[in-house]
Amino acid sequence: MGNKALTRRGLLSLAAGALAADPARAAGAGGREPSPASRAVVPARYAADPLTGLALRGFDAVSYALDPVPAPGRPAFESAWAGLVWRFAGPANQAAFARDPDAYAPRLGGYDPVGVAEGRFVDPDPLVALRGRAGLYLFRSVERRAQGDAALLAAAEARWPAMERLVLP
Repeated sequence: MGNKALTRRGLLSLAAGALAADPARAAGAGGREPSPASRAVVPARYAADPLTGLALRGFDAVSYALDPVPAPGRPAFESAWAGLVWRFAGPANQAAFARDPDAYAPRLGGYDPVGVAEGRFVDPDPLVALRGRAGLYLFRSVERRAQGDAALLAAAEARWPAMERLVLP
């Protein structure tokens, strides 16, 4: 009869099919700003991995402040915050995040600053980060991170409050 296990490609095909079947959801998934009528397309205030629902695709938010390369979080050290599950490399990082999550969570809801500056929700790559004076910024690509000067970050920060109102609390 064949292998009945669902592969990664199969999961991605199912996700794409689900988005295609629901045009309101698809509008929010393509990196474009959702209309006010389709606010429910963004599941949380922070960008989440579309397959797992994890914040930062499972990387440890505190580790961005400690090392140049973020550490992967472990399932044994999970916390719920802002509607998402956040993973940590160990109990000390989990406790630090619990004390002050805003100090470690990415700015702009974790969305790419270039997209936010343009008024669009663009999912980031959590391995393409920039630690600025205001905090952690995640970019879609290395090329977009190269655009991340102070003027771009200021434009994104200025636009974010209006965009943040479109996402669920």
